[in-house]
Amino acid sequence: MATVHAGMSMSLDGFVADRHGGTARLSDPAASRGSDWMTDLIRETGAVVLGRRSFEMSEDPDWYAGSYEFQVPIFVVTHTPPAVPPAQNDNLTFTFVTDGIASAITQARAAAGERAVKVIGASVVRQAVRARLADELHVLLAPVLLGAGLPLFGDPALDGVTLRRLGVREVGPVTELRFAVLNPL
Repeated sequence: MATVHAGMSMSLDGFVADRHGGTARLSDPAASRGSDWMTDLIRETGAVVLGRRSFEMSEDPDWYAGSYEFQVPIFVVTHTPPAVPPAQNDNLTFTFVTDGIASAITQARAAAGERAVKVIGASVVRQAVRARLADELHVLLAPVLLGAGLPLFGDPALDGVTLRRLGVREVGPVTELRFAVLNPL
């Protein structure tokens, strides 16, 4: 069964977007493109769960079908699916899930088979960890301080979540931290 890996890039002070919603200072896709780390990440990923805000970060939703590194089924957690579905291909498909994070993860696990489900987006990462649906938490720490913005954590409902460090890895200018979530449901 697929394991669920929740996480994303954040600043050292805990923000996944700056005060204007920008994420450019948090990652440099060119730094990881073609790296062993990215190759391993793509190979281990069988499905992706995105929040609607993360999905909409691409100005053109059709971009995903030919350019997104994860050419796998994508499940977007949303209250309202888009009026026009984005382009898809033989590997990358979209499912807009309107009945919550648990449903999205269940569907993504079925699609991923033995490979991992990646949960990406501040809100859905928090929801997955809070609901004890994440097996692992992966955080890429960018060497920047944003001072304000959208926090990844800072949710009182996360109190009591216990983690065990699985590994630390330097990936270009960022540091990847991987943790097992010890108290899933």
